[in-house]
Amino acid sequence: MFFSRVLSWFWVTLGILCFATFSAHAQSIASTYPNKPIRIVIGFPPGGGIDIVARMMAPKLTEVLGQSVVIDNRPGANGVLGMDAVAKSAPDGYTIFLGTLGNLSVNPNFYPNLPFNFDKQFMALTQIASVPFLLVVNPALPVKTMAEFIAYAHANPGKLNYSSSGTGGLPHLAGELLSSMTGVDMVHIAYKGSAPSISDVISGQVQFTFEAGAPLLPHVKSGRLRALASTGKERLGVLPDVPALGESLPGYLIVNWYGMVLPMGTPKEAVARLNTQIAKVLALPDIRERMLAMGTEPVSNSPEEFSLFIKSESQKWSKIIHDKNIRIE
Repeated sequence: MFFSRVLSWFWVTLGILCFATFSAHAQSIASTYPNKPIRIVIGFPPGGGIDIVARMMAPKLTEVLGQSVVIDNRPGANGVLGMDAVAKSAPDGYTIFLGTLGNLSVNPNFYPNLPFNFDKQFMALTQIASVPFLLVVNPALPVKTMAEFIAYAHANPGKLNYSSSGTGGLPHLAGELLSSMTGVDMVHIAYKGSAPSISDVISGQVQFTFEAGAPLLPHVKSGRLRALASTGKERLGVLPDVPALGESLPGYLIVNWYGMVLPMGTPKEAVARLNTQIAKVLALPDIRERMLAMGTEPVSNSPEEFSLFIKSESQKWSKIIHDKNIRIE
């Protein structure tokens, strides 16, 4: 009996000590994090919409977190190279991957040989933006409306080339969905990022592209590109005269988004602090105004909400690609 009581006391004491140690460690992380620079990895080169938003947020995040927040562009394979680098990083809260819908919800489903397992190696942090695309054409193309564009494409099968930031990304899928819904025969040209894709539309090497408003609006306003439609449910507030594509092609709807994920196992205290401070930055009036002026809506949510959103978007696009017989490779 005595031995049993001693053993019971031992396990209770051990449990209390373990809990106290864990609590002290958690408090230590919460009180000291962050204590060195934080790196945000983007899977595209500088100049695209996601890069513009990240660089807009970085100085504000530096202020609220008290440590430098740096942007690390790792372009290649539609974000796969950048994601792989983050998957192999220490799960300590100092390396974040900022990705698109294509990176986080399409790639894991449709590329069977990824060098990482998304579900096992990443955890959600927060969504940061909702991003309808613009369909823009080189002004030399003799079309000014979507009706004229579709008619021209039918009259010139296989002669329209469109660029994207990479095979399997949402700009690519936007074009494939348009082709599927209209029966238009057009050629996809994949680039390593948005900037070179847009540059070749401006130069006339390709005739059109789908992309976020941030990198397109300066060229639209200068006349170097012509915007025919936006891809969201409604017209963009910054371009009220440009119709939503669904107005002329009912059922067409594509809204990209940007969001942040971390290596699996990142301490919950670091996750909570990052999530809170990112939401604070997105709520700043100047950040909101600048993002909305680019046709990008700031969005923040909890890690749990964002995790469910990633999964629902993956399921939605799996069905769209299957139903529309869209080929992404």
